[in-house]
Amino acid sequence: MKKPALQRARLLAQMGFFTLFTVTPIFDLFRYDLTEKHAYFLTMPWHLGIDELIAGTGDPKTAAINIILFLFLPVLGTLALIIGVAWKWGRLYCGWLCPHFSVVETINRLMLFATGKHSVWDKKQVPPWQPDSTPMPRDARYWFAVVPTAVGFAFAWAVVGLTYLMPPFQVYSGLLNFTLLRGEVIFLCAATTVLSLEFLFARHLFCRYGCAIGIFQSFAWIVNKKAMVVGFDRKRLTDCASCLDGHGSACDSVCPMRLKPRNVKRWMFACTQCGQCISACATTNRNNPDGQLLRWVSSDAAKRNEAGFSALSNTDEDAGGKI
Repeated sequence: MKKPALQRARLLAQMGFFTLFTVTPIFDLFRYDLTEKHAYFLTMPWHLGIDELIAGTGDPKTAAINIILFLFLPVLGTLALIIGVAWKWGRLYCGWLCPHFSVVETINRLMLFATGKHSVWDKKQVPPWQPDSTPMPRDARYWFAVVPTAVGFAFAWAVVGLTYLMPPFQVYSGLLNFTLLRGEVIFLCAATTVLSLEFLFARHLFCRYGCAIGIFQSFAWIVNKKAMVVGFDRKRLTDCASCLDGHGSACDSVCPMRLKPRNVKRWMFACTQCGQCISACATTNRNNPDGQLLRWVSSDAAKRNEAGFSALSNTDEDAGGKI
């Protein structure tokens, strides 16, 4: 099935950010070097300005000001930006940029081929069709792809994570020449093991309940009744009940967070705004003269959606469909 334009754009955004996530420590764009005991930001050393205080020669007041300027303000500014975006548009970072979520979706897809389920914890299989009604592969041999992919991503994450703490070229040289330090080997083994287990058994569970960045975004989004949300045309409920040839709904089948996209906002707390449900709905209704039933909405249309009324009308169906 050809990816809808929305999902192609999201895939490019994910690939770009994953690349940035990988090369950031290589070019000292942002990392903390344990050997040099200071951070780098945009290739420049980033000190807190408390070296003199530690040495016993500095002024405590100057050190306190430096900590506020070079630590607390940048951290608070970054958090304010993330929460501000989430307050208006939801967890866009998660659905469109987060390198962990792109891994979640990749492994979900392979596990879906292997088991008919996105996760080993799902109770029911999803319908064996794509949103465009083409058959979806079902073959247990895909497990030979699921496990190596999860372990491979885990090892790659462990290596990249290590380069945020140790000199990147030292890490990559050590890997190629088998000269890693003992601490580096321990870190890579432990991180790869933990991440492999998480990628195999708790991918979307971590996103829903374990990721602090994701949870803070969800809280910011949920309190704004006019924030962008997936709106559902409830007046056309009968068109939506079983769009996959009587075997369920395409939007339910594609959600990587295992949510029910037609629910009101308070039941969509962990929505990542990936738009897969919207794309699936557009695909299944491509020949429907009334169009799709799911769209992004905001403002008053979002409030109506939360209240249980139809979120879409002739005047506001485009109110929040752009990001």
